[in-house]
Amino acid sequence: MILATENLTVPGRLNGISATLRPGELTAICGPNGAGKTTLLRALAGLEPGPVTLGATPLAALPPRRRAQDIGYLPQHAEPAWNLTAEALVRLGRLPHRTGRAEDDAAVHAALTALDAAHLAPRGIHTLSGGERARVLLARVLAGNPRWILADEPLASLDLAHAAALLAHFRKLADQGTGVVLVVHSLAHAMNHANRVIVLHNGRIAADAPPQIALSEEVIEHVWNVRATWTGPQGARALSL
Repeated sequence: MILATENLTVPGRLNGISATLRPGELTAICGPNGAGKTTLLRALAGLEPGPVTLGATPLAALPPRRRAQDIGYLPQHAEPAWNLTAEALVRLGRLPHRTGRAEDDAAVHAALTALDAAHLAPRGIHTLSGGERARVLLARVLAGNPRWILADEPLASLDLAHAAALLAHFRKLADQGTGVVLVVHSLAHAMNHANRVIVLHNGRIAADAPPQIALSEEVIEHVWNVRATWTGPQGARALSL
């Protein structure tokens, strides 16, 4: 079931964005600060007005429970107001589903385990480090087993090992048929792990292609105004400035 938008315009932020996203792909959204990445992701999640469809149905026409079952959204800045335990917070990801306690328990445990956060289950969320909290918040999204995962800079607070593990997990989910859309600042992460990269510049699409094309040295120089060179083999490329 594709997730698509046609001529999406948000005054002052996006200008005529059209994109068709497909399940089973990991799509990276890249661009300089202020390019419109977060706005585009919010629109795809139904949090900004715009012509977004899931399959043949306008996203705005879907019942809230159905939309929450199909789309898991992780904002860039998420600060829980209450000091819930990590387990209780992740369990909130099961709210859109009408399943039994055993199935919910299994989904919560699987999500925490996938993010190397099972040992954090009894801890209050306010007692966790930034990286630990980021993993628990993402586990809440994963616990809902959505068809689509939309995550805004999910790697920003993670150390090297956990960032690598999370990228591998996103890749696995995409390979299993989930649509994964990530806002990322690391062009190397996008180059090495994404099937497709959408590059935004001044609210418009500057490139939309496989990473080798969308993140070519010419595109990087045009969009980021930086001369850079890719080195290393495909799948393990590094960007030298």
